[in-house]
Amino acid sequence: MQTKPDNAEAGHEVIAARMRALMVRSPVAVGFVLNQRFEVVSEQFNHLFGHGDDTDLAGQPTRAIHVSDGSHNGVHEKSSAAFVAGRPLDEEFEYVRRDGSRFWGRLQATPLHWDQPGGEAVWIIEDITAARQLRMQPTWTAKHDSLTELANRREFERRLAEHVGSRRHEPVSVLWVDVDKFSEVTASMGSEVADHFLYGLGQMLITKVRASDLVARLDDDHFAVLLPDCDQHYAQIVAEKIRSAIAGFRLRWGLHRTRVKACVGVVQLQPTLETVDAVLGACALACTEAKAAGGDTVRVFVSAGGYEELAG
Repeated sequence: MQTKPDNAEAGHEVIAARMRALMVRSPVAVGFVLNQRFEVVSEQFNHLFGHGDDTDLAGQPTRAIHVSDGSHNGVHEKSSAAFVAGRPLDEEFEYVRRDGSRFWGRLQATPLHWDQPGGEAVWIIEDITAARQLRMQPTWTAKHDSLTELANRREFERRLAEHVGSRRHEPVSVLWVDVDKFSEVTASMGSEVADHFLYGLGQMLITKVRASDLVARLDDDHFAVLLPDCDQHYAQIVAEKIRSAIAGFRLRWGLHRTRVKACVGVVQLQPTLETVDAVLGACALACTEAKAAGGDTVRVFVSAGGYEELAG
């Protein structure tokens, strides 16, 4: 007589079925690694490395995807050191496919259980060959911030200069974003965690604006947004959306957790602001006024001596 599985066994079977379905259908190249060997990998992971129906990376050593023993050992040493320190590993490495061709991938590795840094780990690998080649071009490096991959100050000022003093009638606005007390994050968690937070924050800012807008990192924890064809009213709406999004943004980097808030200064280009420096100065002044009011606030530059506060 066949016995029914108990609740615990049934629960495990359901979880296993869900995991199998996820690993087959997931668009992400993800694998589980234990003792330098792939335990389970997603279908996308196999495809990324040139495997298919007849071959599977599951059960194979992680050395199989690395270009050399030295590269493989380096990844193992870096991941072990990061996990012990309570941090994930997030770096770029060169990999080799089944047919011998090579590509650059971004590896994001995290232990399954942080209290067991030497145990099973989750690997997510993304093919970044094209993006890496783009970043290596002199024209890209001259226009972008190397940490956040956003536009840098030089490129932002160049693009802003195209609008300052223009006789076109379309309104143009600029936002200045200053993270509140970010130095405390750096002091308490270290520069590496702070850098990853700035990268994540920059990527989040891109999602809050239009494709035609330009997001830049000016320096340190100062960002700016160029909003073509956007008047002061709509710029305030975007600024408040950004302020709220930053306040709700959580940094989760390994065992590290934190949150911050930010002030946003808003200015619409006007004839009295005759230079790029004048526009950025007006934005910075509005942002300084927001900080003086307690932070986590949006302020709008309206004249040489007046600011308009937007509830924060």
